[in-house]
Amino acid sequence: MKNKIYKIALLGVTATLLQSCFVAQDYKRPALKTEDLYRNEVVSTDTTSLANVSWNNIFTDPLLQGYITKGLKNNLDVRIAMQNIVAAQATMKQGEIGYFPTLSATTDWTHNKISKNSQSGSFLSDLNTDQYQLYGSLSWEADIWGKIRSNKRATNASFLQTTAVNQAIKTQLIANIATTYYQLLAVDAQIKVAEETLINRNKSVETILALKKAGNVTEVGVKQTEAQKYATEIIIADLKNNVLILENTMSALLGEASGKIARGTFEAQKMQSNITLGVSASLLRNRPDVIAAEYNLISNFEMTNVAKSGFYPSLKITASSGLQSIDLKEWFSANSIFANIVTGLTQPVFNQRQIRTKYEIAKANQEKAYLQFEQSLLTAGKEVSDALAQYNNETYKITVREKQADALTKAANFSDELLVYGLANYLEVLTSKNDALNAKLNLVDNKFQQYKAVIQLYRALGGGGWQ
Repeated sequence: MKNKIYKIALLGVTATLLQSCFVAQDYKRPALKTEDLYRNEVVSTDTTSLANVSWNNIFTDPLLQGYITKGLKNNLDVRIAMQNIVAAQATMKQGEIGYFPTLSATTDWTHNKISKNSQSGSFLSDLNTDQYQLYGSLSWEADIWGKIRSNKRATNASFLQTTAVNQAIKTQLIANIATTYYQLLAVDAQIKVAEETLINRNKSVETILALKKAGNVTEVGVKQTEAQKYATEIIIADLKNNVLILENTMSALLGEASGKIARGTFEAQKMQSNITLGVSASLLRNRPDVIAAEYNLISNFEMTNVAKSGFYPSLKITASSGLQSIDLKEWFSANSIFANIVTGLTQPVFNQRQIRTKYEIAKANQEKAYLQFEQSLLTAGKEVSDALAQYNNETYKITVREKQADALTKAANFSDELLVYGLANYLEVLTSKNDALNAKLNLVDNKFQQYKAVIQLYRALGGGGWQ
């Protein structure tokens, strides 16, 4: 008995020593050039970033804040992502206990009836036998080459990748809700402009009818003016239809049936005006899609370690012990106890190239994951540059558009007066009024595009999803 215990202890010590002989490599972040991710004209050396500001400090409208909070709770994409996290967490927990042995318990009854005409049955007196068993089986594999450790790290990285993907979904959801909300406000403002214009168009029709009666214009001028009024009515109808579509979109983002969306006014909105990017390298820690891409790289790196360990021998210990008897009455007696232990090294020799194939696939997946990681950084830099360029462009256009709208509004007012005194024709009046209306509508759209650029810049810098 002492000899057996000595052998088991020696085997355990040997396995423990072999566990230090890792061939698995440790992950090191690849050297990536991050300082030039943004275009040179938008690079900032400031360590602060718009991404470090919580979303409720960017979007200060109380109604919008309520919608974002509701969306983060009820949106179906977010809820689906949460279930992905639950599944990934279960896989991670399994990977964490890879060092532990497997243990199972079994009880069974076996009944054998031997043929009398068989070689054994010709001299056996009892052709029927029963056997009763109650036993447990234990199996344990020593992590000699770091396979279990790498698998544990891979499952942990997969879990963190899933968590980062969930954060990316939340970030995108916040951007979508904010964009839809501001677009609703912008369309409301455009409807207000169009309805005010329609009032003036109705007055223009009255004026042109009076001028026709006085013989100053023809019926063509009357019909053209009426057609201009009808065109304005069509614009209002299209804008109101856009409101319904946007409200349906917002309802879907909130995870609820389509309905009316309460909102403020476009004029009352205040957006973050101090745009700071922070250093380019901050995308590595702020952009959830970049974070997810790196965890995907880590997971594939560790799975390459696992595949590589397949080339080396594995040390396994299996043991079973229990009760075995052909007599039910003697099943629980000391004489029914049995036990066996099997241990040994298994070295793959030839298995139809399966191990090498798995290793080559793992290496290819690792390289693909690296390229995806690099691609995510380039995409992030592009999105930041695009969003800032759009913001600067819309900011400039607003200053010019305000001047244009003011000039065209005055021109339209002057043309009305000139028409009454016969110093302008109706075509000049129609053109001036159409240009003024389009300038006002475009001015509202420019302001919305500026807000949208801030939202996209905030998302591009990686903020808002989990803060």
